[in-house]
Amino acid sequence: MKPKMGQDNFKQRLAALERVQSFEIEGRIAGLTGLTVEAADFSVPVGAQCEIITRNGVVIAAEAIGFRSNVSVLMPLGEMSGIARGDKVRCLRTHSSVMIGAQLLGRVINGEGKPIDGKGPILCQVRRRVDSEGLAPLKRIRIHRPIGTGVRAIDAITTCGRGQRMGIFSGPGVGKSVLLGMIARYTAADITVIGLVGERGREVREFIEKDLGCEGLKRSVVVVSTSDEPAPRRVKAGFVAATIAEYFRDQGKDVLLLMDSVTRIAMAQRQIGLAMGEPPATKGFTPSVFALLPKLIERCGLSRQGSITGFFTVLVEGDDLSEPISDAMRGILDGHLWLARELANRGHYPAIDVVESISRVMPEVTEKDHLNQARKIIRLIALYRDIEDLVNIGAYAMGTNEELDLAVQAQGAINQFLQQAIEEEVTYDQALHELKDLSKTLIPARANTSGVNRENKQPTKNRPKQPILGMERMMAGL
Repeated sequence: MKPKMGQDNFKQRLAALERVQSFEIEGRIAGLTGLTVEAADFSVPVGAQCEIITRNGVVIAAEAIGFRSNVSVLMPLGEMSGIARGDKVRCLRTHSSVMIGAQLLGRVINGEGKPIDGKGPILCQVRRRVDSEGLAPLKRIRIHRPIGTGVRAIDAITTCGRGQRMGIFSGPGVGKSVLLGMIARYTAADITVIGLVGERGREVREFIEKDLGCEGLKRSVVVVSTSDEPAPRRVKAGFVAATIAEYFRDQGKDVLLLMDSVTRIAMAQRQIGLAMGEPPATKGFTPSVFALLPKLIERCGLSRQGSITGFFTVLVEGDDLSEPISDAMRGILDGHLWLARELANRGHYPAIDVVESISRVMPEVTEKDHLNQARKIIRLIALYRDIEDLVNIGAYAMGTNEELDLAVQAQGAINQFLQQAIEEEVTYDQALHELKDLSKTLIPARANTSGVNRENKQPTKNRPKQPILGMERMMAGL
């Protein structure tokens, strides 16, 4: 026990030594352009944490975002009013870092790692850089175990694995935040880290108290950076959340990382890139945006110590999945959930369109029977959508096609299965059990559309003779 304590103490002392600068770096404000400040005689690396001291004694935090010619370019993290030419600028740290520890559980912090919940200071002894790299490819463990989210439609139809990265795609007002709150409250993970980036100030308290709840907050860390905060702080908040998740993963925990939303992080990075003179690429997004996204997403994964399972919301403009951020994220993630506005308008919550959703690791983490049952449900929904208009106007005649008949009769039971109230908790095992029961209830539904009179086992007069197929045989061919 003593050697271990000595080793931990040595690591803490070494980390403290790395945080100390060998000399102080100072400069002077030389100019101001838009949202950036230029500092002369101030040679600091990109990402350095600085402070601007105005002639009135006001201290304004800033971050180095680049340099041009003989000046360093800084972006203030506060109000720029009061900054004048010749004001002093000083480097605090040459990189961005945050204090982390188990004391963060149950707390709400900002993008700098400082508490904003009014519960007093957070006394952590470990400091980590927020720009660390993700797991090396060969240090990752293959995803082989499912993780329960507490949402029936996800666990049963689009099962997620421990260490998977999933995207939640939808337009505004379809229920992303509510779905995240359900996952955070009912998940089977040990710890939840939630990054609320670019959110409206009103929605933060609403999410914490209403969607997350007291029980969910006890095992969670919430990182908040609202839409009115400077762009560097919004970007940093996402990486601070990932860094906290990595700390708990290294402690042997299964961590759930929820990020709402990646789109607003991308917009903040676009703002930084444009301020630095970076040329816009697709729809105004700069190349640095598309370089940033994989760095954030790759922080998730399964290691020998623990796992980080990530759910990242993506705000889809105009419900168009081909827009730049949505398209880029789908290529990075291990699957996605599509929240359909049509389902939300019908009162179908959560509004997960299982036909348009996919989990790429589901075949690796589920048994064959579970996978087949999920695929059959998806097929029945897809078949019904092909003839939905005909059914609504009464143009479809039952008995035309066996599969279509079953799809029509099964829609009520399937929709009831996929819907779930906010306060309803469904465990992973319970979701699988209900999926199995749903498959059993479809058997009599199929038998009633076979055109057979159960009394005498003879085909009805108005229908052509056809072989009677059992539900098991017909569904096996789906």
